[in-house]
Amino acid sequence: MGGKPAIDCPRGVSVREFKHEERIQIAFSYRNTECRELLPPQKVTKSALQYASGLRLEIQRKIKDGVFVYVEYFPESARAKQFGNSRHVLIGKLLEKQLETYERQVESNSLSPSTMDGYRKAINSERMQFWAKKTLAEATPSALRAWIGDMKVTAKFARNLLTPLRSVFEDALNDDLIAFDPFERIALTKLLKQTATASEYAVDPFTADERATIIGAARADEWPMIQFWFNAGLRPGEMIALKWPKVNHKAAVVRIDLNQVSGVEKGPKTAAGIRDVDLNADATAALKAQEAVSRAKGEHVWLNPASGEPWTTDAQIRKTLWVPLLKRSGVRYRNPYQARHTYASAALTDGANPWYLAEQLGHEDATMVFTIYGKFIGEDYKKPKAKLKAVG
Repeated sequence: MGGKPAIDCPRGVSVREFKHEERIQIAFSYRNTECRELLPPQKVTKSALQYASGLRLEIQRKIKDGVFVYVEYFPESARAKQFGNSRHVLIGKLLEKQLETYERQVESNSLSPSTMDGYRKAINSERMQFWAKKTLAEATPSALRAWIGDMKVTAKFARNLLTPLRSVFEDALNDDLIAFDPFERIALTKLLKQTATASEYAVDPFTADERATIIGAARADEWPMIQFWFNAGLRPGEMIALKWPKVNHKAAVVRIDLNQVSGVEKGPKTAAGIRDVDLNADATAALKAQEAVSRAKGEHVWLNPASGEPWTTDAQIRKTLWVPLLKRSGVRYRNPYQARHTYASAALTDGANPWYLAEQLGHEDATMVFTIYGKFIGEDYKKPKAKLKAVG
């Protein structure tokens, strides 16, 4: 028998015969695809086959680690074009495309402008610039883990910042630019729990004396809004969106079914947000005083005293009304949202039912009342109930 002796091939390695030559071929699975690639022409020997086996094992190891780049091993292969080249895809470019996607979603009303503003700030933030010139291949789980661990921000801030970046990796995986999503391998919840800082924001309600001092320092075109806010506890966007047709003087309630954010009115996020808020005597008095100011000017209850026009953002309220008023009053500064916290805390201090209060605030249950809004005002608690009832 004049045939040449057979050479046993290692697993995943084979020899293909062509008209003028023999070539060694290796087989492996990449991104759920069976791949077979020919090695450069060489004499088929036992040592060449062992080399091919070692190369195959190296490729499989890199695939498992998520660092295999097809074009670096087989630049002329059609598969290389199919799987792309993550070594040259900049994350910064993908973030720019993600921002364009968000902009289209705003145009189609599938994303709110306020959410879009948050995403834009995240993408353009100094922290995110860390990834601007890095490629997808450089975004290994260890690199991502180290970056997140060094941010030193609250868990909520970190999650908001990471949302656009997570979308980029999800799209890259779907487009076969990467073998796996690095976020899937970093145990994000555990990492944030270990590295995130505690929130510096705290419920810091105004006492009854402070509320009276603030209202006393307000001008005639300012005090109705402030007194109402302290006694109704609406969110800033709900205050801005409140219209006269939603005010029922006879029943002493206001219907809350709109929230204005970034100049856009929309319904509440949950069904519980649509509610009738009961009005006490101080809130009712504030609305009656405001009728002379805004009833004849349109539907909006609360107007910017500086322009006579409806408020557009909560930032406008803070800068135009709140900050100057607190300076005039001499009361220690807290941000405007503390008016809502004050309403909840004062109500609890005065003995309100937490579940009723949760309903008034627009929450689905009393959990938030106990954990966030519910803070007794010690100074008020020691005073006679009669004094607590009047804040203006």
